[in-house]
Amino acid sequence: MEINDILLRPIVSEKMTQQGEKLNKYAFVVNPKANKLQIKQAVEQFYGVRVVDVNTMNYRGKVRRKYTKSGIIYGRTNHFKKAIVTLAEGDSIDFFSQI
Repeated sequence: MEINDILLRPIVSEKMTQQGEKLNKYAFVVNPKANKLQIKQAVEQFYGVRVVDVNTMNYRGKVRRKYTKSGIIYGRTNHFKKAIVTLAEGDSIDFFSQI
């Protein structure tokens, strides 16, 4: 797998911004087939930082229902895999510098 196939997008939320500032942790939505070693190598190559630890979580899609004139429509959100990456002391990632 290539770097673009492994790292799908960063997760930028209030909670992850605080963890990035205090604990040097950053989150990404990753390919569900990627393992921790591939995620570590992809982050190190793409951002030029040293990764100390990788934690992964698999999220199941939630079932949703929508009430419409024609009746109830059922669906679900997508499954995804999230990786939280801890960087070495002194390293950081700035997601907003490339905008």
